[in-house]
Parts: sequence; structure tokens; C-alpha cells
Amino acid sequence: MFLLQSPEVRTLEFFTSMPDAFRRHERSDWADANRGGTVTDSFLEGPVFDGAGNLYVTDIPWGRIFRIDPQGAWSLVAEYDGEPNGMKFMDAGTLLITDYKNGLMRLDVASGTVTPYLQRRNSERFKGVNDLIFDAEGNLYFTDQGQSGLHDPSGRLYRLRPNGQLDLLLANVPSPNGVALSPDGRVLYLAVTRGNCVWRVPLLPDGSVAKVGQFFTSYGPSGPDGLAVDASGRLLVANPGLGYVWVLNHRAEPVQVLRGPVGASTTNLAFGGAGRATVFVTDSTHGHILCAQLDVGGLPLTRAR
Repeated sequence: MFLLQSPEVRTLEFFTSMPDAFRRHERSDWADANRGGTVTDSFLEGPVFDGAGNLYVTDIPWGRIFRIDPQGAWSLVAEYDGEPNGMKFMDAGTLLITDYKNGLMRLDVASGTVTPYLQRRNSERFKGVNDLIFDAEGNLYFTDQGQSGLHDPSGRLYRLRPNGQLDLLLANVPSPNGVALSPDGRVLYLAVTRGNCVWRVPLLPDGSVAKVGQFFTSYGPSGPDGLAVDASGRLLVANPGLGYVWVLNHRAEPVQVLRGPVGASTTNLAFGGAGRATVFVTDSTHGHILCAQLDVGGLPLTRAR
């Protein structure tokens, strides 16, 4: 009988924490809906690096975008009436944001100005967009999660083409969350949080998808969230309910488990540092950024065309 080799288990290290001056100890509409009314001073998500090595993160309940320099110092870039989640750079000075409250929003990093990018589809508001990624052709894939789950598997996966055409690829997902692409761009990995799994979505030459399957199955109170792919094609899966980051090979076998401290909520991740070989992880419920040095660097992210 073949037995899987036990994965290497490592501990995520502390990098930096949101300064007390930025923490808000008060109720928010987002926390009332998503955290049972618990006072939530911050909830970090959407990590992404710029070309100078600065890390940008969102703070969902308070509509804020922060910049963290390579030494771990924080500065406020923008604050607006929204609930920002995922982010990717469109160009060196512009971030595209999936905003649960407003749809797709655009941030000019230099001025801190946030403007609408795509707020509705056919005059209908989105359920609540969550995460996004560009492919090499400039197509934007993004998830529309809302409050979907096993009770209501109506979450969506969209593709926005460079010419403005918006394609609905999936409409039956129980809580679509993080997205990542294989190195050749032919497969999209989709975190399905309430299904506690990751789907494998083949992207066909005619623009459609078919034979979508379940690639990885997790466990625990809250399933996969943010995703990333390294240069060798391994998939990294942030799992907030466990406080883990799974590192999966091409057969979805865990080859490493990166563990956060007790009580950590590891929601999302991004590669940065020298050679992009360090993975940085948002510990959302504590306002911390954790990190781990890996043996393979992250797959370079593409931008809008």
C-alpha cells in the first residue's frame, strides 16, 4: 500500500503588526455582518508587492489601504467609503481593488484617490467581489462571493477581457474566494471557502471552461482563502480556520505546512523579498503580517494591458 510522505511542518515568523494608532476599537457594519458583531479593530487582506519591495494590504471594515515598507513600517495610502479586499497592480502606480461594497475600484497610489472601475454587470450590482488576478493576455479573473455557501451555492467567477467584455464563467460556487493561475495560464485555481476545498478550472482555447473539478480538500471551521503559485507550479493555500498555509504539489499533496501562531487567521499571501522567495501572510484577526522563506520563489504576477 502506498502511503503519502508526511509534509514538512514549519512555523510562520512574525514580520510586522499594525500600529496601535491605526487600530479602531469600535463596531462596523462589516463586523456586524461577518464577525457576529465582535468589535474588530482591523481585518487585513489583499497583500501585493510593488516594484520597490513595499507591501500593500487592505483593511476591510474601515475601507483603508496601507503600505508597509521593507523594514515593516506602516503608512496609510487611502481611506474611503468601501470594504476593500483583494488587490493587484494594473500598472506601477495603479491598484485594482475588489471591494465588497462597491465592486471593482481603482486606486492611484500617489494621490490616494479611489475611483470606480466596474461596479455593476448589466445594471445589476455584484454579490460582493473578493479576489482577482490578471493573466498574460490582460484578462482579469475575479470572484463574486457575497454571502454564498453550501446553503446558497450561487457565488460567481468572472473574466473581464481587455476589450471590456465581461464573461460569467461559473455561477454555482459555494463561496468563491482566492484565485491563482498555473504557470502556463491554462488552469485557474479557485478557493471555495465554505466548501472547504480548492477547485481546478481548466481555461479552454475558446474562452469557456469545462470539467471543473475539486483539486484539494481541507477541513476545519473555515476553508481555503487566498492562493498563490510558485515558479515550480506548487499551489500555496492560506487556510484561516486552521492558521495554516498549505504548499501543494501538482497532485494536491501537501509537501509543506506553514503554521501560524495559536489563534492566527491566515487569510491571504503574497511573495516578496529577495528573489520573491519569501511568502508574506496576513493574520487578519490580529493585524499581523507573518512570513516564511521558501526554497522556490513566487510566480511573477502579470498586469493589465
